Amino acid sequence: MGKVIAVANQKGGVGKTTTTINLASCIAILEKRVLIVDADPQANSSSGTGVDAEQSHLSLYECMINDLDPHEAIVETDTPNLFLLPSNIDLVGADIELVNMPNRERVLKHVIDQVKTEYDFIFIDCLPSLGLLTINALTAADSVIIPVQCELFALEGLSKIKNTIELVKGALNPDLQIEGVLLSMYDKRLRLSTMVIQNIRENIHLPVFETIIHRNSKISEAPLVKKPVVLYDANSKGSHNFLNLADEFMRKNQM
Repeated sequence: MGKVIAVANQKGGVGKTTTTINLASCIAILEKRVLIVDADPQANSSSGTGVDAEQSHLSLYECMINDLDPHEAIVETDTPNLFLLPSNIDLVGADIELVNMPNRERVLKHVIDQVKTEYDFIFIDCLPSLGLLTINALTAADSVIIPVQCELFALEGLSKIKNTIELVKGALNPDLQIEGVLLSMYDKRLRLSTMVIQNIRENIHLPVFETIIHRNSKISEAPLVKKPVVLYDANSKGSHNFLNLADEFMRKNQM
C-alpha cells in the first residue's frame, strides 16, 4: 500500500512544486515506484516533468468531477519509475463544482485509493490556497511536507498551514501526520536565512528535515527544459540537496 504525501503551504512561492517534482524524481531514481498527483490548475508539476498539460485531454479534473478511472489519465514521465496524474486549467472550476457533490472533501481520496496499491509513494502537489482542492489533498494524505522559504515571513505562513492541518485532522483525517518542515531557498550569504532556520528549529515544535535546499541556478533552470534537476545536471548543488532529502525521507520511512 503506497504512502500518500501532500506537499502543502498556503503561502505561495515557497517551492511546493519544485519539492514535489525533485523529491519524487530522486525517490524514483532510487528504484521506488512513484506517482505525482498534480492538484494545481497551473499544472507546473505536469510541465516540469515533461508532460504538456494542453495536449493531455484526460486529467485529474475528469477523475474528480466525471469519475474517470485514474488509470486512463496517468502517464509515464521521462524519469524511470515516475508517473503523473496531470492537471490542466479545467481544474480551476473544480472548487465550485465540488461544492454540491456528496462527500466533497473525500473525492480526491476516492481517486487515489483506486491506484494506491500500485505505487510506493504518491505525492500531491497542492495549490497555494485553502479551498476544497487543498482540503481534498489533506484528507487523502497520510502525511504532509511543508516547504518553507528561508525568509522573514516564513513563520507566518507556517502557522497558517499548521492550523489548517489541525482542522483537517480533527474533522476529516485523524491519522494525518506532518512528515516534516522543509527549509528551502537557503542563501548562506544572507544572515537572515540563517536566523530564520534557527528560529524555526527552536520555536515551531514540529519535525524539521535536516536537509536544507539551497538556492541554486540549476534548480531554477530545470523547469525550462521540463526535467527534474537530477536529470538536468546531476552534479549540481541542487541535485545533491534533493538526493540527500530523498535519502533522509526514505530512512525516515524505514526503506
